[in-house]
Amino acid sequence: MAKVFRPSKRESKILSRIESSKEYARRKAIETAKECIDPLSNAIAMKLVEENLVETTNKNVLEEQISKCIEKLTHSDEFDVDYKIAPFRHVVSNPNVVSLYIAAFVIETLINHKVVVDVFGSDEEIYVCINRQVAKFLT
Repeated sequence: MAKVFRPSKRESKILSRIESSKEYARRKAIETAKECIDPLSNAIAMKLVEENLVETTNKNVLEEQISKCIEKLTHSDEFDVDYKIAPFRHVVSNPNVVSLYIAAFVIETLINHKVVVDVFGSDEEIYVCINRQVAKFLT
């Protein structure tokens, strides 16, 4: 028979603190991204084009689409965010929610935009490129 695990009061308290700190970090990252939408979207669009991960006919429209993506992230509820990033959680072990959301947007949605010729690179390469830019603004 399987043993039923009943955490003690101390263990439950520790688990609750860990979960609370993760949720706090997630909310803080999204709030911080809200404060710097324009420079962040500019930096991400520029790096994606510079590193030849996205081929586009108009960089300004690419920047505008990423800006709209970040704006949508800041207004989305937790379920919508989790649904969008679910297929890409395996990309890295401890992902930044903002970077993962934007990477999912680039891989799934932006690839079908009329100004985007093609998206190159693996999911991990796109995430890493975006995460480097996000880290500059969120720290």
